[in-house]
Parts: sequence; C-alpha cells; structure tokens
Amino acid sequence: MQKILIAEDDTDLCQLFSYVLTKNGYSVTSVSNGQEALDAIRGEYFDLLISDVMMPVMDGNELIKNLRASGHTIPVLTITARGEFDDMEEGFRSGTDDYMVKPVNINEMVLRVGALLRRARIQSERRVVLGSTLFEYDSSKITVGDASFVLPQKEFQLIYKMASCPGQIFTRKQLMDEVWKYEEFDDTHTVEVHIARLRERFRDNPDFAIETIRGVGYKVVKKKP
Repeated sequence: MQKILIAEDDTDLCQLFSYVLTKNGYSVTSVSNGQEALDAIRGEYFDLLISDVMMPVMDGNELIKNLRASGHTIPVLTITARGEFDDMEEGFRSGTDDYMVKPVNINEMVLRVGALLRRARIQSERRVVLGSTLFEYDSSKITVGDASFVLPQKEFQLIYKMASCPGQIFTRKQLMDEVWKYEEFDDTHTVEVHIARLRERFRDNPDFAIETIRGVGYKVVKKKP
C-alpha cells in the first residue's frame, strides 16, 4: 500500500483529505506543519507528500526547499489558497511537482495524486509498459510479446518520453528540448524525421499508435483491445 504524508494545519481539511485518500486505497499520515513533515520524512518512507503552503513553524515552500536541498526526490503536491502566478512560480521554484488552489476538487486531487505516483514509479523503475510492449530505458530495448529489439538512442528517448505519458500532447519544441537538449542545432524537422521512423517501426504494434496533432505536436495513444 502506497503511503502519503499530508502537511496541513486546517484540521477539517486534513481529515477530509485523509478520508478520501484512505477510501482510495492509500495509507495516510497527517501532520500540522512543515517541521513535523520534515521530521516524519526523515524517520519514515513516504511515496508522496501533500503540503499546504501557509503553515506555522515552517511553511510549505520552506519544507520543500529543505527536502530538495537534502536530495530528497519525494513527489510533492502543493495545495494552497494563494493562487496568483507569483505564488505558483515560487512553489515550483521551491521544488514542488504539482500545484492546486483551494477550494480543492477532491476527485481532481485523487487523480493528480495517482498521476504523480505513476510518474515517480516510471522514473525509479526506468521502464514503461503499454499492454504487451515493454520499454527499458537503461538498455534502449523494446520488447513486444516474445520479440525484443534495440532502438537508436534518440529514437528510443523520443518514444519513451511519449509512451511514459500516453494521451499527453508534446510540442515539437518540447521534444527537441527533452531529447536533443543542448545540441547545437534547433531544427524541429529533426523531430518529424524521427517520428516518421518510429511510425514505420511500430505501424503494426498492437498496443499504441503515434498521433499527430496538427500545428501542435504528437502524442502516443493506447489502442483499444
């Protein structure tokens, strides 16, 4: 069972979050300020932190800064009443992974928690599974059923990035930045060429397809059984 730590000084809200997350199959621990959260994380393993910003003793941004400074990579969902862009920017610069503004839609919170946990699992395992297709990051190997093959590095990084978030649209510029990073050229036609090669390689794949979103970019979509 995945373990979630909630840092929230509003008792009623904390109880609501705890109740809903427990009903959705998570183990939940609650604290009332950032220092208590920091102490809890230092003494016990948690899969995810949900943190308010405005708390006594140590606020949420300071808590996250402390965690990141010590090398802690726990996923963090920040929930706060402060919804101005400058507040959100401060939160992301502190190291939060996602941000919700009060009043919180509880169902949306559960979805965001699930998405953050899936992303963290993919990053730690360095592998993605879509149906019968397995992508293994460390070897650039792809297995479909009983057949395995290795892709050229850039092609693999491109398909791995999109397969990690099926349904999410990636712009050509995003993919350039993620896959080619600081290489000297900046030609999005390079992305198009690699996408064309990937389409050809996976045209008969039973689990996913690569779709073009005209004028925007690309996404991997799961095929229906």
